[in-house]
Amino acid sequence: MKKKVEYRREFFDRDYAAKEAYGRLSQFARRYRLRLVVGVVCGMLTAGTLLPLFQLMQPALEKVERSGATQVAVQAENPAAVPVASQKPTRQADGDVGKKARKLEKEYGKLRKAAAKLGFDMQDENEALGLPLLAAIVFVVPLVALLRCVLVFLNHYCLAWVGMRTVKDIRCELFSHIARQSMQFHGRIDVGQLMSRCTSDPTQVQQIIQTVLQEIAQAPFEILVSVSFIVWTAVSNGMLSTLSFIVVGFPMFMVPVVMLSKRIRKWSKRALERLSVVGGRIHELLTCIKVVKSYDTEKYEEAKYDEANSATLKATLKSLRWGLLVGPAVETVGILLLCAFFVWCFATHVKISVIIPMLAPLLLIYRPVKQLSRLQVQVEQGRAALGRIWSVLDVDMTLPEAAEPVVKSTFDDKVEFRNVTFRYDTAERDAVKGASFEIPRGKMVAVVGGTGSGKTTTAGLLARFFDPQKGEILMDGVDLRRMRASDLRRLVGAVTQEALLFNDTIEANIRYGSENATHDEVVAAAKLANAHDFIMSQPGGYSRMVGEKGFSLSGGERQRIAIARAILRNPPILILDEATSALDTVTERLVQDALSNLMKNRTTFAIAHRLSTIRDADTILVMQDGEIVERGTHDELYAADGIYRRLCDMQRQS
Repeated sequence: MKKKVEYRREFFDRDYAAKEAYGRLSQFARRYRLRLVVGVVCGMLTAGTLLPLFQLMQPALEKVERSGATQVAVQAENPAAVPVASQKPTRQADGDVGKKARKLEKEYGKLRKAAAKLGFDMQDENEALGLPLLAAIVFVVPLVALLRCVLVFLNHYCLAWVGMRTVKDIRCELFSHIARQSMQFHGRIDVGQLMSRCTSDPTQVQQIIQTVLQEIAQAPFEILVSVSFIVWTAVSNGMLSTLSFIVVGFPMFMVPVVMLSKRIRKWSKRALERLSVVGGRIHELLTCIKVVKSYDTEKYEEAKYDEANSATLKATLKSLRWGLLVGPAVETVGILLLCAFFVWCFATHVKISVIIPMLAPLLLIYRPVKQLSRLQVQVEQGRAALGRIWSVLDVDMTLPEAAEPVVKSTFDDKVEFRNVTFRYDTAERDAVKGASFEIPRGKMVAVVGGTGSGKTTTAGLLARFFDPQKGEILMDGVDLRRMRASDLRRLVGAVTQEALLFNDTIEANIRYGSENATHDEVVAAAKLANAHDFIMSQPGGYSRMVGEKGFSLSGGERQRIAIARAILRNPPILILDEATSALDTVTERLVQDALSNLMKNRTTFAIAHRLSTIRDADTILVMQDGEIVERGTHDELYAADGIYRRLCDMQRQS
């Protein structure tokens, strides 16, 4: 039986209303307001080209009606020319036609006079199409068509440009925001799902800006132009009752959109969530590939990935089905409204010459209305993606910096822990309780204890990866929370048990954090770390790529690269999380010699796993359940016959 794939909501997830979600997006797009305005205005201008077509429609139809009425009048004078059934002219009809004809002739006369002022006549002496008018049509119409093409291009290009720039800014903001968060944040999130929020979700937003803004810049104005002409036609022809019918019926186009939007948003969000689960599965596989290979669980991981993909497909198809229903639903409503409009016109005896000029804009409205209804699907998908993005940006677990931080470029005296207590957000007990000790300048303080005793957390507090809930940590009498963060990072360096390298060259990894260092300085640091010989023995030397997390190097080689990096950085305070515990004897000696070079003339806080490496420490702290239960030199603690002695004896026996 397949296990159901569930999306685990992050602790910071929340839902956002459409106004808030898109309002915040507009703040990003506003940075490029000039191109945004150009794109929107060009869309508006393309919509305005419909108005001349509408204005010519009714006069042309009235001319047809006039010709038909004239023919009827002629037939009345000569009854033998037509069947009796068609002889139904009336005096009232002749009067109406005459008024309309005179109105048409008057408008046409005004147009001819305007053309004459411009230097050409619309007709020749035989009342046929004049050469100047033909020339105007031949040149002006292509010019107008070219202008429309330019406007459409500018509309699409400018808005696509704004969309891409906006998404780039969102991605950079996400990256910067995540990088600034404390280790509390990074210890609680699912990395794979967070990657999805930073890559896949902004892509959804990019589609929204490029597609939706392009249509919103044009479709509403096409609707506005068409509706304005309908209102003008209805008012000028005394058809206020018909106009009332249109005003009441037109909003019904949006009924299907409103009814389906909630379901579209629900399944769009679920599809994005399950897609992030797929990203999480890939991240886990690549991170734990050695475990997968060791336990021969490739088939098991493939099954888990297939389940996640199937769940994503299911949610995506449901979102697609609800989205595809919008178009046909809008079409159905439109057809019903059109039929009702014809019934209304028949019942109120509205003439064809008035119906068609009003009907044509209504039919032209259908296309932008349908486009807007389809855009609703993308709007809801974008809202779901934006909600996931804003949820990340709204969580703030950064370590606060003082309003007026203390500038400190040197370490002169000591580091002091004063009654420091710390608990992780998700923990039920304190990781460190009431810790108080000093690390004098140039001295080595080591901390030992079992798993979960608080050693690594204490080191993290010294590096200010976290802030204590109680107590304070002072450097030369200055609380770390009052120091400028960049100064603290320069003064405190670390070499951890797991040497973390970037997928770059060996030289770039050594230079990391010391970008201005020269090649000679890099080589000197590598020599002190006992790394130069193995680097030069490999093809490529310092230009060799180390692979993901230094995969192409051995554990000892990775450790020596990390030590070289710390030597080049040259911090006065060093945190060592025993870097030799997982190495063979020969490699351990090389790494230990490198560490000895690194520790010279430095203040060192060492987390010890192999107690033989800290026998010469000035002070040894023994921790248990977050508390310091013993302290002293190696000889003092061993003579006290307490926890430290038991730990030493256990390692000696093993």
